[in-house]
Amino acid sequence: MSTAAAATANALHDAAFGADPGAWPLPPATEPLQWWLRAVAAGGQGRYASALADLDRLRRLTVTDALASLALSTRASFLRQLGWHDRARTWDGRAAALAATGEAGADALIGLAADALGVGRFAASARALERAADALADTDCPRLPVRFAWVSAELAMFRGEGGRAVGHAERGAHLAESVGSARHTVKSQVILAAALCSRGDLDASRRVAGNALDAAQRLGLVPLQWAVASLLADIGADDRSPAQIRGIRDAAAEAVIRWGGVWRRR
Repeated sequence: MSTAAAATANALHDAAFGADPGAWPLPPATEPLQWWLRAVAAGGQGRYASALADLDRLRRLTVTDALASLALSTRASFLRQLGWHDRARTWDGRAAALAATGEAGADALIGLAADALGVGRFAASARALERAADALADTDCPRLPVRFAWVSAELAMFRGEGGRAVGHAERGAHLAESVGSARHTVKSQVILAAALCSRGDLDASRRVAGNALDAAQRLGLVPLQWAVASLLADIGADDRSPAQIRGIRDAAAEAVIRWGGVWRRR
């Protein structure tokens, strides 16, 4: 690999799974894995039109089943972020069919668990998590145990198990510290704030959520800004007025629309 190609690969990995998730514009991709990394990075910023264009380019290339599966799971994750859990399930199902084991297989199964949560199928979500736990044994990808902890926490929240939710969320936050991904670290804090809220610990939830909002704004993670501001709009913030929080939430939602995202109406 040339020096320039290596620099591009490093920059895209740093934007997708490293310390610089807000980097923009992203360097052009030169090989299939880089198209996926570009899509992941752009999606994390809320730039869905750009991310989907990169996934479409990747789909036209000859790639391994594992990378094709990861691309399908990524497309599903964008739909979930916008509220389309029912549509995401189709893409995650295709991803799971392509790669039943390893990183891609575990990624797809965790996605299926999250999809089921979004449509109220809690037993199906739990079954998918059980299968994902087995798939995790076949991979050493450090981000996947973090994602597993997030969805486990969300399932516990939906079931009204606040204490269990906090335990899973704290595990995810701890694991995220060693991943090296700023985006995973911030999302882990957003999940923890929601879990604390579900347990009734509103003071701690506000504190964690406020820190997560600061980090999401600093790093340019617009979807996470929307998510955590939505939580703070319900429970109040320590250092911002209700109007300020609503302004941040609405500005994030509008940015996503400008960048090609289509929210599902609730």
